[in-house]
This record gives sequence, C-alpha cells and structure tokens, in this order.
Amino acid sequence: MTQPKTVLFICTHNAGRSQLGAHLLTHLGDERLVATSAGISPAEMINPVVAASLQELGIDTSAAHPRAVTAGDLDSADVVVLMKPRLSLPGPVRGELVEWSFPDPSNWEADDVRELRDAVDESVHGLATRLTT
Repeated sequence: MTQPKTVLFICTHNAGRSQLGAHLLTHLGDERLVATSAGISPAEMINPVVAASLQELGIDTSAAHPRAVTAGDLDSADVVVLMKPRLSLPGPVRGELVEWSFPDPSNWEADDVRELRDAVDESVHGLATRLTT
C-alpha cells in the first residue's frame, strides 16, 4: 500500500474554514488521505458555531485546537489548500497548491455556517475524488 497523501488546510485563524476542510475530509474516511489544518494567526479556540455545525454531521471537534502553520507543514504536505487566496505563508509549498475562496465565518449565525459547511464539503469531496482516482 502506498503512503497516504497529506492535505493541509490553511486559513487565517484556523478556527473556521480550515477546521471545516480538515474535519470534513477526515469524515470521508478514505485511508489514502490524511487531513490537517493550521492558520496564519491562530485563534484561541475553534469557532463554536463551526464546531456545532460539524457536530450536526456526527463529527467530534473536541480535540481540535487552532495552531500556527509552519514551514515544516508546508514542506511535508502533498497538497496545501488555502481557504482564502493569497495568504502569506511562512515558506514555500513543496506539494500542490490549491486556492479556494471561502468567506470568514467568525461572527456568523448557525444557518450561514451550515451553508458554508456544505459548500466546503462539496469542494472537499471534489478534491478527494481527484486525489484518489
């Protein structure tokens, strides 16, 4: 069996968009893909509305903690997904760079976050299909 591909999701605070991406990819359960996430300027905790939207799908985020992206993360990831285009990164990306454009849900209500979650989920499914076929 070949090594799984590591997919690193990055957003500004690693509290919303990148957490959605990583948790949704992990939720797919494809052992050929390993998801991780990080942020440029990490928040203290995952956005509680984002966590609740994931919980609605049966995804536990209790162990999720925002963290800063490192040059080592960028060097070791097979795919780096920027959840916001043109983020300033701490080093070069070795693998494939993918740029998506999702709005920051920092102060959103639950219904709006659900829409974002579903849009991210659709993009994650497309990426997973492309990476595993």
